[in-house]
Amino acid sequence: MALESDWLKPPRRLLLFLFTLTLVSVSSLLWFGWKLLEQERLVEAQRGQERLEQAADRIAASLRRTIFETTARLTTWKPGQPSQFPFKPELLLQIRSGHLTVEPAGILLYYPTEVIPEAPEPLFTQAEMFEFAQDQPLEALRLYRQLAANPNSAIRAGALIRQARVLRRLNRMAEATPLYHQLATINDATVAGIPADLVAISELAALTKSGTRQLQHDLSTGRWALTRGQFFYHWSQTAKAEELPEPAATLSDAVHQFHHSPGQTTLWVYGQPLLVFHTGPPESQSVLFARPSALLVNQDTQFAIVDAEGRILAGVRDAGTRAAIRTAAESQLPWTLYFSAPPSQPGAHLSDQQRFLLWAIAVMIVFLLLCTYFIARAIRREADLLRLQSDFVSAVSHEFRSPLTTMRQLSEILSLGRVPSEERRALYYATLVRETTRLQRVVESLLHFGSMEAGARKYHFEECTPATLVREVAAEMQSQLPATAPRILCDDFSGQVRVAIDPDAFSVALRNLIDNAIKYSPGQRAVWVDLHRTGDQLAIAVRDHGLGITDLEKKSIFQKFVRGTAASSGNVKGSGVGLAMVRHIVDAHGGTITVDSRPGVGSTFTIHLPALEPAPERIINQ
Repeated sequence: MALESDWLKPPRRLLLFLFTLTLVSVSSLLWFGWKLLEQERLVEAQRGQERLEQAADRIAASLRRTIFETTARLTTWKPGQPSQFPFKPELLLQIRSGHLTVEPAGILLYYPTEVIPEAPEPLFTQAEMFEFAQDQPLEALRLYRQLAANPNSAIRAGALIRQARVLRRLNRMAEATPLYHQLATINDATVAGIPADLVAISELAALTKSGTRQLQHDLSTGRWALTRGQFFYHWSQTAKAEELPEPAATLSDAVHQFHHSPGQTTLWVYGQPLLVFHTGPPESQSVLFARPSALLVNQDTQFAIVDAEGRILAGVRDAGTRAAIRTAAESQLPWTLYFSAPPSQPGAHLSDQQRFLLWAIAVMIVFLLLCTYFIARAIRREADLLRLQSDFVSAVSHEFRSPLTTMRQLSEILSLGRVPSEERRALYYATLVRETTRLQRVVESLLHFGSMEAGARKYHFEECTPATLVREVAAEMQSQLPATAPRILCDDFSGQVRVAIDPDAFSVALRNLIDNAIKYSPGQRAVWVDLHRTGDQLAIAVRDHGLGITDLEKKSIFQKFVRGTAASSGNVKGSGVGLAMVRHIVDAHGGTITVDSRPGVGSTFTIHLPALEPAPERIINQ
């Protein structure tokens, strides 16, 4: 019969029902699994939210303790003593009666108030009248020199700067320069509110056109206690292209802002937030400046600190995840806290129970698919077997019907005495004998195959020369063929190779191969039987130039009841058990059978049997 590879062979409805049932079952499993996972996800999300709320309460309480502890220690803090605050402060400031004490020292670039003394102005009134009102610079210079000898550093500084001013007015620059150098050594007095040494260094830099870099360095390291305006004036004069150093600039501006607006808890300086902790009244208080990020240290939950205007002081505020909020009223803190769960990686949030559920669903689906596959395969094979058996019954019935019909007709003619001559009578008897023999062979073939399938066939092996057996079988079959049938040509095999075979069974195998070669070679003049030795094996090949076999059919033609497409297209009679019986016989002899065929070119079936004698050096095939 023709081979088919389509899975949806008859019974199509049964297979379609099986596949539909499997699809519904798999879909149901996936749906139930998804619902269970979704429920687990919601439960886990609720648990995660509860954990986040608990973490929010814990961190809010921790921040309250930190603020309380910081304030308590700031109350007892004294400059010069080691600080034991919960976090590292950026700056500590103590104000006592207008005097500022800063730790660490020298970190501020400028201060909110003037803290260095200055000489009283009336001391220089008479000399300034000679200098400006009466235009007597020499008399003013004399008075300034007298004041420059005063032991008070503030008076001495004021006299030196004015004396140098008069000399520069008189264009006596060489005498003014030493005065500036002398003034630069006074670091505990101011002139016009500016530190005396800063005035001297600035004037020297302007006179000599050098020292700007050093002046810039001194300003950036907080050498002088300047006000904000004084600092920026000198900074702009010496380093216009330079940016202010950090963090000194931020802390300096923070101290300036706090001094003018005391009581603030959060300051924004140059776009950066600073937290302010302070105790005591404005005239006598201690102040601590810290980065908000210092409060995030050693916290295992992601959160953000937000001020009253919604600006983030520290942390990360992620609006796309689960969140917990603690307002200032709820947390009793100066800020609002936003807590968020960290984003989870795909699959990282699955619990052990969820993983087990996924594995169980996957195993069930795989098991269901495998069962469906094997059931469908069994149904398909059973359907194929039923069709093959049906075709076999049909083919065997046809094999029986033809000779029986012929035998009945001839028997009726003979029994009624309607034979016109003795020659015709002899012909009828010969035909009856031929058809009887044909019918007998069909029956014997089926009986042989049945016994082989049942394992009841007994083989009687004996040593013989297969060339003789091949010639006998070929001659016997040739004598029974009509004159129009192809000739059976055997090679003249000169070797005397002996093999152990069952002559009767092997003859049946040869007859089937030769009979197939004849039936599938319509219009051809001959079929060939070749013998040759290859190593320790004897090869018996039956070849023809007939219809041929496709590559796909080569895999199944040795199965029972299977007949190729050539049988259907060429209307070749047969039962479909011949080649299956040949394979049984060859396997019982310890040999193998191969086929080499191409459609339209022909086929060669080769039986390989183990030889009993060692292989000679050379065997000639003719």
